[in-house]
Amino acid sequence: MIKYEVNDMELRWKTCLRAGVTVGLLFLVIHYWTAFTGLAGVALGAAKPLFWGCAIAYVVNIPMRFLERHVEPRCKKETAKKLCRPICMVLAFLCIFLIAVLIVQMIVPELIGCLQILLEELPGVLDNIAVWMEDNLQISALLAAENSVFQGSETDWQETFTKVINILLNGLGGVMGAATSIISSVFSTVVTLTVGLVFAIYLLVGKEKLGGQFRRLSARYLPEKVTKKFYYVMGVLNQSFHSFIVGQCTEAVILGLLCIGGMLLLRLPYAAMIGCLVGFTALIPIAGAYIGAIVGAFMIFTISPVKAIIFIVFLVALQQLEGNLIYPRVVGSSIGLPGVWVLAAVTVGGGVIGVGGMLLGVPLAAAAYQLLKNDMNAS
Repeated sequence: MIKYEVNDMELRWKTCLRAGVTVGLLFLVIHYWTAFTGLAGVALGAAKPLFWGCAIAYVVNIPMRFLERHVEPRCKKETAKKLCRPICMVLAFLCIFLIAVLIVQMIVPELIGCLQILLEELPGVLDNIAVWMEDNLQISALLAAENSVFQGSETDWQETFTKVINILLNGLGGVMGAATSIISSVFSTVVTLTVGLVFAIYLLVGKEKLGGQFRRLSARYLPEKVTKKFYYVMGVLNQSFHSFIVGQCTEAVILGLLCIGGMLLLRLPYAAMIGCLVGFTALIPIAGAYIGAIVGAFMIFTISPVKAIIFIVFLVALQQLEGNLIYPRVVGSSIGLPGVWVLAAVTVGGGVIGVGGMLLGVPLAAAAYQLLKNDMNAS
């Protein structure tokens, strides 16, 4: 009897202690919210290279695992087995790098050429606009009326010249400040990506060892029920992100090839470049294809407005084919998320953190949808 009373008192004491610590922490967070958010921002900013490293490692691990599954069984000798992972990792990085370089080389030169054509044609277009405005709006008469109003007023040219000089100097200072800010931002981005790349390499080389260490830590310091629930949630997240990345890349390749083939049949200019652009922007769910369509139509418009209209009609038809047949089979079925929730995830994610939110919103929504669906079926 005394033993039960002692255990009951001990349990009550632990419950009160936990409640008191929780209330105290909540009070401190609310009372020092500004300092807390500032400290959290500094910590997240310092950890940004590590987040980038995890993201790079996760993406590179997909082709790396594919290569390991096909190369590792053929490595019979001990030396070959040790070299299998580094070789597969280098090949995975090399494949992604070569694809990125190929896309940039196909898109950027043609885009620069279109901008040059636009700049060459711009003076003629402005002249035509000026002639139209003169014929329809009588700009010369309006300017003459404005000059007649100010003819009687005296102008202090020295004061005007001083103001112009001050404006130019202030503008120069602003330009220098903007240039310094851009250089600093570029340097910070390069350092962040470099550190993230190094961290990703460490993660990929020792992923099994790191996974085993994390399992031992969680088994030692977390309850078994919490550990199982955590690994279950992480497994669903991993499946959603893996299926989304593979499916989205497959769908982008199919869409790009169909766009190239259709433009070649219609004899539209920049077929290969615009096809690659449409396929690349299709990595962004729903909104990406429209971005590619706008840029592609603009580039074709510099050559022929009629062909630009034909391209828009063709791409709208291709989008209907892709949205109703290709995307549901390739991506929709793989992530198991209905179309309305895909649209909602893209909209909310894009509104929160821009393009990155569009990419992360769909797999996160798919994981949440799958977790909720499993929980409802289990009950």
